[in-house]
Amino acid sequence: MTRGRLPLQWRAMILGFLGGLLLLIVGAEVLIRGASRLAASFGVTPLVIGLTVVAFGTSAPEMAVSVQAAWEGKADLALGNVAGSNILNVLFILGLSACVAPLVVARQVIRQEVPVMIGVSLLSVYLALDGAVGRAEGLVLVALLALYTTVQVVQGRRAGNGAPAAAPGKEGAPPAPPPARLLPGLAVVAGLALLVLGSRLFVGAATDLARLLGLSELVIGLTIVAAGTSLPEVATSVLATVRGERDIAVGNVVGSNLFNLLGVLGASAAVAPQGVPVAPGALAFDVPVMVAAAVACLPIFFTGHRIARWEGFLFVGYYGAYVTYLVLDAARHDALHDFTWIMVAYVMPLTVVTVGVTVLRALRERRA
Repeated sequence: MTRGRLPLQWRAMILGFLGGLLLLIVGAEVLIRGASRLAASFGVTPLVIGLTVVAFGTSAPEMAVSVQAAWEGKADLALGNVAGSNILNVLFILGLSACVAPLVVARQVIRQEVPVMIGVSLLSVYLALDGAVGRAEGLVLVALLALYTTVQVVQGRRAGNGAPAAAPGKEGAPPAPPPARLLPGLAVVAGLALLVLGSRLFVGAATDLARLLGLSELVIGLTIVAAGTSLPEVATSVLATVRGERDIAVGNVVGSNLFNLLGVLGASAAVAPQGVPVAPGALAFDVPVMVAAAVACLPIFFTGHRIARWEGFLFVGYYGAYVTYLVLDAARHDALHDFTWIMVAYVMPLTVVTVGVTVLRALRERRA
């Protein structure tokens, strides 16, 4: 080996990791553009596009990576990717978007989408209590995703039909003719192909990284893989916030979480030979954190139907604390006990009190 050069194994792993990640991002971008134009040609609302087409498109990397990992018997990576992506979506992506600009939340999201997200999260916990999400349970989750998507499309078409007439391809416009949907349809197919190829490279490099660093596949899935496959959500939500498309930004996060639980976890369990086993550590910590992040959306969204900048910074701070805990726990660091004690004894109670006072103020203002 030449002095100063990385070993061949490390170079191959880094190239595979970066190459797979690049293909995932490019594939997701092509898929999102094609799918968004295809959906807009049917005349549905921006919120529904965010909850379905954009959310499903940006979650396609999670689908590709988790299904591939489950098929190859790497169940910890599949489950870790789903739980880690959902935690990152709410705490980091939604928080970062609110840091850029306060997000106005549609009433439909508060009354329907967030309760559905919480209910699906609790359902996933229930299915995992016996230590695995079986094939039959995975098929049930996929069926629920199909039902949810159908309801969203029907609601979106009704809302679109009630809007003023617009140009073809815009909200409230009549459906575009079939030839106008050909190129967006081809873009969807091309994006999916890039995602499948990228997932193969990415999963292989991530598992090699886990072995070389001495970390478990669950930790790699909860952090590196979850963050890597969630980059399309980061770019989409932040860019949508900057452009003023805040329905798409919020809908992308909520819809992605629903797609991850129903579609990604469901499909992974359906294709895995023995379903998706759930590690005791994930069931004791990571899955409850995922549920807590979903539940936290309800009071945050409720206060003024908006996510303020300070609430965005709060979410981002909690995600940083979550990642710090994972790293300290994986390294068996001496600071883990003190860090956990500070979070449980001071930070979390202070957060609960602050959010509770904010909710009470919002209730008083509405009564007044």
